[in-house]
Amino acid sequence: MRPISPTPSLARLPACLPGRVSARVATRISARASAFFLALALSVSAPFAIADNLPEIQRLIKQGQMPQALEKADAYISTRPKDAQGRFLKGLILTEMGRPAEAIAVFTKLTEDFPELPEPYNNLAVLYAQQKQYEKARTALEMAIRTHPSYAIAHENLGDVYAKLASQAYDKALQLDSANAVTQSKLSLIHELISTSTPKAGSRPAVAQRPAEPARPAAAPTTVAALTPPAKPIDKAPEPAKVEKPIEKAADKAPEAKPAPAAPAKPAAADADEADLGKALQSWASAWSRKDVKAYLAHYAANFQTPNGVSRKAWEAERAQRIDKPGKLQVSVEDIKVSIADDKATVKFRQRYTSASLKSSTSKTIVFVKTGGKWLILQERVG
Repeated sequence: MRPISPTPSLARLPACLPGRVSARVATRISARASAFFLALALSVSAPFAIADNLPEIQRLIKQGQMPQALEKADAYISTRPKDAQGRFLKGLILTEMGRPAEAIAVFTKLTEDFPELPEPYNNLAVLYAQQKQYEKARTALEMAIRTHPSYAIAHENLGDVYAKLASQAYDKALQLDSANAVTQSKLSLIHELISTSTPKAGSRPAVAQRPAEPARPAAAPTTVAALTPPAKPIDKAPEPAKVEKPIEKAADKAPEAKPAPAAPAKPAAADADEADLGKALQSWASAWSRKDVKAYLAHYAANFQTPNGVSRKAWEAERAQRIDKPGKLQVSVEDIKVSIADDKATVKFRQRYTSASLKSSTSKTIVFVKTGGKWLILQERVG
C-alpha cells in the first residue's frame, strides 16, 4: 500500500450554535494507495474562551504550518488534558508531520478514554494500513463500526483492508502452488479491484454533516458522522397513455428479419497479454545474449518442466555452464505466434542462435504460465 498523502479539509459548525466547536478532516491515501480517510467530526461543549484556541489550530493545519499548530495544540491540551477534540487535532498534526508512532499513541489513548467515538479507531486503521499491518487495521475498523454502525467511511475502508488481506493470502497460495490457475484468476481480480478503487491524488469524498443535536450539559464529546449523502431520487415520469392497436392478421404481418450475429470482438485484455508475452520472450532472448545467467533463469517458473526430468538444480548448473562459455553470443526470435487459454499461453517462434562455434535457426515452442501478473516459462521444446 502506498504512503499516506493527507489533504485536510476543515469545516466549522454553524455560528448560530453557541458554545459548540466542530472540525471535520477528510484525508485520502495518494494515487497508488487504497481509499482510506482520516476523518474528524467531533462536537464538544465548552465555554467560548476555551474554544477560541481550536479555530486557530485548525487554521494553522489548513495552511500547512504543522510545527506551529503542534505548539498551539500542546498548549491547549496542557490546560484541557481531557479534551477529546484538542487531542484528536494533535494526532492529525503528528500524522501530517510523518510521525506515525506518536500519532498512533494519541489515537490509541483516545479510544481508551472515549471508546464511543469511531473517528480515532478509523485513523488508527489508516496508520496501521500505511505500515501494512492489515490485521490491526481490520480490528480498528471493526471497532469503529461497532461504535457507529452507520459510519460509511469505516465500512469502505474495511472493504479495502479485506481486499489487501485477500491479496496476501492468494500470493501465499501461489508461492506454494504457482500453477493453480484458479488462484491466479482470483488474484488478478483482487488486483483489478484494488486498482479501480484507489482515488486519484488530491481527491476528496463528498461528505455531508448531520444536523447538530441540541447542546448537552455533559462535557463528554458527541459524534457528528461524516457520511456520503444519499443520491437524490429521480422523479418518475408519468407513463404515456396507452393507444389500442388494431389486431393484425397473421398474413398481413411481415416476418421480422433477424440480424446476423456479429463476430465476437477480441478483448482488450487479450491484446495486452499478447504484448506482454512478446516482451517476456524478447527479454528472455536478450538475457541469454548478454550471458546474464541470473536474469535468464528468472524467466522460468518454479515448477518448470526440466528436460528428461533432471533436477532443477542440475538443469540450472548445466545452463549456466553453457551460457557462460567464452566468445560472443547472439540469440534472436522472430515469426512469433501466440495462443492464450486462461492463464497459460503457447508461443511458437523461430529462434536464431549464433556463437563462436555454432550458428543455427530452429523452430521452438514455449509454454508460459501467468504467475503473480508475470508470464514465466513452464515448458520449452524444439519444434
